[in-house]
Parts: sequence; C-alpha cells; structure tokens
Amino acid sequence: MPRKKGTHIDDPVAAGRRLESARERAGLSQRRLAFPGCSATYISRIESGTRIASPHVLRGLAQRLDVSEEYLATGSDAAPTRLLEDAELALRLDHVQDAAKLFEHALADARDGSERSRAWEGLGQVAFRSGDPALAVELFERALSLGGEEVSERPTLAENLARAYAAQGKLERAIDVLERCLEANADVPVQYVRFAGLLGAALTDNGSFAEAERVLAGALEKGQFVADPYTRARLYWSETRLRVEQGQSEIAARYGRRTLAILRTTEDTYALAHILQMLAHIYLDLEQPHEALELLREGHDLIAAAGTPVDIAQFRIEEARAFAALGETERAASLALESASELRDANAVDAGRAYLLLGEINLGFEDQARAQELLELAVELLELQGPNRYLVQAYRRLSEVLKAKGDTEAALELLERALGVQERVGRPLA
Repeated sequence: MPRKKGTHIDDPVAAGRRLESARERAGLSQRRLAFPGCSATYISRIESGTRIASPHVLRGLAQRLDVSEEYLATGSDAAPTRLLEDAELALRLDHVQDAAKLFEHALADARDGSERSRAWEGLGQVAFRSGDPALAVELFERALSLGGEEVSERPTLAENLARAYAAQGKLERAIDVLERCLEANADVPVQYVRFAGLLGAALTDNGSFAEAERVLAGALEKGQFVADPYTRARLYWSETRLRVEQGQSEIAARYGRRTLAILRTTEDTYALAHILQMLAHIYLDLEQPHEALELLREGHDLIAAAGTPVDIAQFRIEEARAFAALGETERAASLALESASELRDANAVDAGRAYLLLGEINLGFEDQARAQELLELAVELLELQGPNRYLVQAYRRLSEVLKAKGDTEAALELLERALGVQERVGRPLA
C-alpha cells in the first residue's frame, strides 16, 4: 500500500505496541514476520520502542500484516475495534460459530468503511470454512469494494478469494487475482513465494503446466535465500503438486517428504494434515496403499479438528482410494459416496473424482449399468475444469464400459476426447 504523504511516527512506544498487537492478531512470530532488511531482532526493537521503522520497513510490515502504514505509524486509519480483534482471534482458534457472531456484531458497530470491510472479510472466511465458497466470494468482493483497495493490497483477503474462486471451479478468476498479487510483490520474496505457490497450483489445476513451471521457477529463484520455514515448505509443496499432475510420482514423493519434514517442525496442524493427504495420494499412485493408509491415519484427527467440511470430504476420497486398493470395497464405496455428496455443490472436480472411484468400484462388482451411470457423472463434473488426469482416466474407464456393451463407436469417441485433452496440454496425463 503506498505510504501517505506526511505519515511519520510521533510515538515510537505506541507504534511498537500497535505493531506487536497487529503481529499477534496475524498469528505470526517475530521470526516469521521478518524479511530481508528487517530481522526478527529489528522487529523486537521496534516493538519495544527503541527503534523507529524506516519507510521501507514500515511498508513491508504493513503488507505482511494486512494493515495500513498509517495505522502502524499513527494508530489512525482503520484502527481495529475490540470486537474485530475478538472475532479474528476466534477464527484463528477455529471457533467458527463464535467468530461469525462476533463479526456480525462488529459489522453492526462499525465506525467506518474500513471496519465494515474487515467485518465482511471475516464473514467471508467464516463462509469459506463452512463449505460455502460462493457466499465467501460474494462477501470478499463486498469487503474489497468497501475498502476501496486493490486486491493485492489485502494479501490475506486475496489468498482466500482466490481459494474460493478455485473451489467453485472458476480457475481463470483465481489466476487473475493471484497474478495481480504476484506482480505487486515482485520485490517482496516471502510474499512472492506465497502467491507464486498458489498461482502455480491454480495453473496446474487448469492444465497450464508449462506456465506453472515458469511461475514456480521464478519462485525458486526469489526464495532460494529465504530461511523462513513456511516459505521453503510452500516451494516444495508447489513442486509436489506439479509433479503429481505431470505423473512424476517418484519426484513428487521426494518433494512431498521435504515439505512434511519442514511442517513437522511447526505447529500448523492444518498444513500438516494436507501434506499427509498429498503424500498418501502419491503413494496410492505408486501402488503402495499400506504406506498411504498409515499417513492418512496420522492425518485423520488433524483434518477433523482443523479442516472445513470440504477439506474433510477431500481427505475421505484418499481414504476411500486406500481402502479400495486394499480390497475393502464396501468401506471404500461408503466413504466415496459420502464425499461425493458433500462436494457436489462445493467442488465439482473433487466430486467428479469421487464418482470416478465409485464407478471403478462398481466395475469390480461387475455392475456395468451402475458403473456407466457413475462414470458419466464423473465425466460431466470433471469437464467443468481444465485438462486433468482424472478426466482422462474417466474417459478411458467409460470407454471400457461402452466397448464391453458393444458400443464401439462411442468408446472410440471417448478415447479421442482423452487424446484431445492430452494434446491440449502437450504431454501425456497418466
């Protein structure tokens, strides 16, 4: 956010207290807030009032804490109310219902557009965590319009808005948001890596593998000297996802294990549960279901405690895949059906994955009619997003069913569609 002309720090002690309060609301340690040119020690001295932040440092701190420079310097311009502080704390502690009530009260008591913007953003986060990405997008966009800011000036809101767009299958909109944030943070390595990782994932999901590789290569270059563990984890995580979609499971597993090793040193149970899920997914691709199930058992309670309904449903798909690979098909089918029902309106592509698995299970039951019905539904949902390996797999499985029925023409047409998807991305999708 551009610094307002004439802004200066009159009271270093009060400014230090505001910085400490904003940092704690963001859930960051001094070490995690630090960036090149502003060490954890420097932050400690600013907070104690013994140092005054330079304009460059003040700008960097404001960007990372998602507040204005004016607020950090003078306490004006969107100084937080107690209700907003309590609401944001409740949300960080995953007390979602309490947070929703507090944000509603904060909205009613808001003194200006900035406070209303923060309240709408908080309600958007509540909606997203409750499994309603469409409502989340509406509330995030309302928050942006009230704040009168570019999306890149609100990094936390921008990340959540992009995630909500992606959850709806609106990848082009998610990519647009993330590209704007990436450009705005070209000189801020930690934030650049943050948004590059998210952009790389969105491009990967959209089938734009070459562009994802380019973005991630830039992130690796900018982030190579950043010691922050989350930054390193984001880099490895992004590489993991890209390699998975490219069918390079062995390489993906190496990056995934590096990510897991870093996240085990943190207290971020939400991120830990997701990398355990991702690694389990990779081990299932490598036909190692026992190893996958061991990882899923470790992550089960973590995702149940910290995940949204959509997160939990996505986790169950991997559990269903593991049980199916181990021959526990009834249990697998039950989990997959439960996941498909939960994801149908929230995430069409993952719902398609669940129906694909159900179709394959019913092929094992030799119920061709039911398998065809499920596979057709999987294709319908998976076609809503960009090219991906699950769509190719669904085309092939449905082609096998149609060929067995004697409908050779329709079976060949599906195989041609599978080939067309692979030609669009310029590489085989396993």
